[in-house]
Amino acid sequence: MDTRIVDQPGFRLVGHATRVRLVHHGVNPEIQRHITALPTAAHLRLKALGDTEPSGLLAVSDDLDPDYAEGSELTYLHGVAVSPGTPVPDGLDIIDVPAGRWVIIRTSGPHPQALQKAWATAAAVWFPSHPWRLRPGPEIVAVLESTNDAHTATCELWLPVEPA
Repeated sequence: MDTRIVDQPGFRLVGHATRVRLVHHGVNPEIQRHITALPTAAHLRLKALGDTEPSGLLAVSDDLDPDYAEGSELTYLHGVAVSPGTPVPDGLDIIDVPAGRWVIIRTSGPHPQALQKAWATAAAVWFPSHPWRLRPGPEIVAVLESTNDAHTATCELWLPVEPA
């Protein structure tokens, strides 16, 4: 797995949030409906607002069930990362993220399958063989590159970690 550990100062995730059910395999239809319902201007506004890492438009999962049970509810935010002092326009949801360590897992291939496989491999292989465990916080996917149809993508999966 292509991984790296980073110390990240505190930041804010801002965007458009909704509650969805967790889907382990394939495209999550509730997330897909949420994103496609946003007007093009909303995506452009978010892209212009982002000013820190992780960069670009982000897929954020927060308030996850500790057991990651299929069908459990979570908060999904389609947004960007901004520095703590960045003014946030009205009408956007905010998740404040404290400073901390993150494991960043880079994936490339069919989307979302490559990303889902990387997360499963991290849970089954990477975490048990490294001195890290998940800590509370959102899980973030930064799409670095994708084809026009979004069926193939290069992503970074940001998972909050602490020493085990």
